[in-house]
Amino acid sequence: MSFNPIQTVIGFLTPPPPTMSEEYEGLEYKWKMFTFRPALFQLEALFIAAILFYVGFYWLGSKANAGSVSAWMKDHRALYQSQFTRPVQVGGIGKDGNSDFFVYSTGRRALSALHTTFTLRPRHDLAQLIYQTVWGFVQLDYSVYDELELNFTFKDTASVPDCVWAVVAKDELKGIKSKRWDLTFTKTTENPNLPQSLTVMSEFADITENLLKPHGPLSLTAVLSDPKILPYFRSLSLTDQPRGRPLHPIPVAQRSKHLILSLALPPNAETLPLIQAAFQLVDVIAGEGGWGVGKAPGKGNGVGLNASLRPETRTKLKKVREELEKELKEEMVREKREEQADEKAAAKRREAEEKLSKLSAAEQKKIMERERKRAVRKTQTKSKVR
Repeated sequence: MSFNPIQTVIGFLTPPPPTMSEEYEGLEYKWKMFTFRPALFQLEALFIAAILFYVGFYWLGSKANAGSVSAWMKDHRALYQSQFTRPVQVGGIGKDGNSDFFVYSTGRRALSALHTTFTLRPRHDLAQLIYQTVWGFVQLDYSVYDELELNFTFKDTASVPDCVWAVVAKDELKGIKSKRWDLTFTKTTENPNLPQSLTVMSEFADITENLLKPHGPLSLTAVLSDPKILPYFRSLSLTDQPRGRPLHPIPVAQRSKHLILSLALPPNAETLPLIQAAFQLVDVIAGEGGWGVGKAPGKGNGVGLNASLRPETRTKLKKVREELEKELKEEMVREKREEQADEKAAAKRREAEEKLSKLSAAEQKKIMERERKRAVRKTQTKSKVR
C-alpha cells in the first residue's frame, strides 16, 4: 500500500465526527448532515449573552452621557451665542472618551476664554459604575455625580486682584482643599447673607464684602439663595493661583486669573440664572460693560475689583504672594543643590568603580572587605549614640 502524504494531511485536519448520544431527548434541529442540539451549548449561550449585554450597556451608557451634554448645551446655546463671537470650537463639542466632554468659547470682553468641562459618571463602563456604587455604601462621605465646570480666564488681569476667594457648599469642604491647593490661602467663615448650606472661603473680609454686595442688576447672594439652584451648586471661586502647588515661581507672562463655577450637572436649565450671574460677575470684577464694583450701569466705565479693595488689603495680598515666591525660590535652590550633590556623589561612585575594576581580584576582595568593616563600625556607632 503506497503512502499518500496529501491524504494523511487531510485526515489529520479533518475533525472527528461528533458523538451523538442516543439518550438525548431535548430539542433538536436537523438539516441534511447537520444536527444542532441547543441544550449542549448552554455555556456558550451564556458567554454570548454576556458579551451582547456588555456591548449594549457600553453603547447605551455612551449615548446617555453624550445626550446629557448635548441637552445642556441646547438649553444654554442662546446664552453662549449672546456672550461670545465663537461660542463653540470648530467641530462642535469635544470629547475625551465617553465621560469627559469640553467646549471652548472665546471672543468676549474681559475674557480670553471660557472652558466648559463636563466630567460625567462612566455609564458606559459597568465595572467602574459598580465600583462607584459599592464604594458609596462603604465610604459614607463619598459622593459621585456628573460634574460641570465653567472656567472663565480673564484677559486683562490689572483690574483683577491677586487674591483667592470662594463660596463653597459645606458638603464639599472636607475634600476641596485636597483638590484645590489655591484655596489653602483662605480662611473659612460664615456669612449671614448666604444660605446655611454655603460658606465663604476668603483671604480677607474686604474681598467678600465687595463681591457679595449688590452691583446694579446683579445680586450674587440672591442667586445663590435660589432653592432651585442650591442642590446643584458646588463652588464659585476667584483665584490667581494654580490648583496644584507649583514647584517653582511662575513667570509673570504665564500667570492667569480665573473665575471658576463648579456645579453638579442639572437635568435641565435650572442653573441658567446662576450662569448668567457668573457672566455679570466677570464684568463686575473686571470693571467692564459700563458697570463694575464701583459704579452702576450708565455711568461710564465701572471700577474693577482690584481698585475697589482697601489699600491695606492690597498690601497684605501682595505680601502673601511675595512670601510664597520667596519660599518657592528657596525650595528651587535647595532642590538644585541636592541634585548637584547627587550628581557629584554618582560621579564619585563611578570613578571608584572604574578604579576597582582595574585592580586584581585579590585587591578587589581586600577593598570590599575593608568597606564592609567600615559600614559595620558606622552602624555600631549610630546604635551607641541612640
